Amino acid sequence: MKKLYIPVLLLLMLCLSSCLDIEERYDFKQDGSCNVIYGFDMSSAVSVLNNLITDSVRATPQFSLVKDTTLNFYSALPDSTQQKMSFEEANMAKASNLTIKMNLPKNIMKVNINHLAKNSADLEYYLKHISKISMNSQLKSVAKGDKQNLGFDAQQLVAGEDYYSYEITPHKFYRIIDKAKFNAFLKKTQSAFSMAKAMLIDMPYKVILNFAKPVKKVYNSKAIVSADRKRVTLITNMDDVMKNPSLMNLKIDF
Repeated sequence: MKKLYIPVLLLLMLCLSSCLDIEERYDFKQDGSCNVIYGFDMSSAVSVLNNLITDSVRATPQFSLVKDTTLNFYSALPDSTQQKMSFEEANMAKASNLTIKMNLPKNIMKVNINHLAKNSADLEYYLKHISKISMNSQLKSVAKGDKQNLGFDAQQLVAGEDYYSYEITPHKFYRIIDKAKFNAFLKKTQSAFSMAKAMLIDMPYKVILNFAKPVKKVYNSKAIVSADRKRVTLITNMDDVMKNPSLMNLKIDF
């Protein structure tokens, strides 16, 4: 039972991952490229769950496992998934990295997915397809030669992003939430959100966009524009988004 407990613990955290601390960061460069980071911090969930386990479980090697590693996102996908990917999808995955920081005894569980888009067209393709690579694929070991699998699916971390539509050009970044897809997402994850609320886990959601030059117009009254107009920040939480999905709409001219 002890051997099974840790994978179950990690699976539970993954069920909650879509409603924990999420940060999207976009760094637009002068040459038109953009670095995108999806950050998922599940440390709060780990802290809560740590209070539910016994000392005997804490003493197991599985619980003591510490990871701080970065690997290519494509290499983290199983062969069966790689074989089903198109040429464009494979290149997209190869241009992305996965960073994992895990230390359960210290309440740390963070995952970042990083991608460098060459231009606006590449960025739009990435945002439209990253969540569609494989909704059920399992990660390989996070380090070459490591036989221990983390027991979670990193692709599920960005599965929720499938409810946006995008229009991106060299001078605009438009993202509109599809309410029908969002409502379908909520139905699938309702139990996870309910569990998070019951465990008093916050559900913040932050979007940060850094631009190489001042933005001209931002269509979202909740968005915060920096004094030099080169940074746009949107801070909300999933409770508010569930009540009003339009809060996540972003239209920026730059």
